[in-house]
Amino acid sequence: MNAKTLAIVALLLWVASAAFVGFKFITGSTVIAEDGREAIQLTTDERNLVLGEMRALLAAVQEIIAAVNAGDMNAVKESAHRVGMAEAGAAPAGLVLKLPMAFKTLGFSTHEGFDEVALAAEIGAEAVLAGLETNLAKCVACHAAYRLNE
Repeated sequence: MNAKTLAIVALLLWVASAAFVGFKFITGSTVIAEDGREAIQLTTDERNLVLGEMRALLAAVQEIIAAVNAGDMNAVKESAHRVGMAEAGAAPAGLVLKLPMAFKTLGFSTHEGFDEVALAAEIGAEAVLAGLETNLAKCVACHAAYRLNE
């Protein structure tokens, strides 16, 4: 095999690999579950990581509501920023490939929404609650569309 043929084979393998990774990045690793939702196929550790992140989001919602009731807008900012976009970048690359694009888009939008809730604390309680309502609608939509399987 000459150098030109080897280079062409290597290039074709690279293109095929890139196409496969791109395909997996968009589609993820899913099947349709018996309840009609899209079931994302994860390892136990990956599932625990995603569920832990969801619990952190829910805890932040409770903390934000308590802080609004107490009139403590600094606590609103702290709780909201803790689960904002800064947290979103912590997912391992292997996990990100398994998540379908719509799930990733909704997840990033939710993290961005918490950063917006933190900014709304500068405006006041009504703005915080309006932002929280918008963000919680994303949580409801995600749970209606997806489930996590091991």
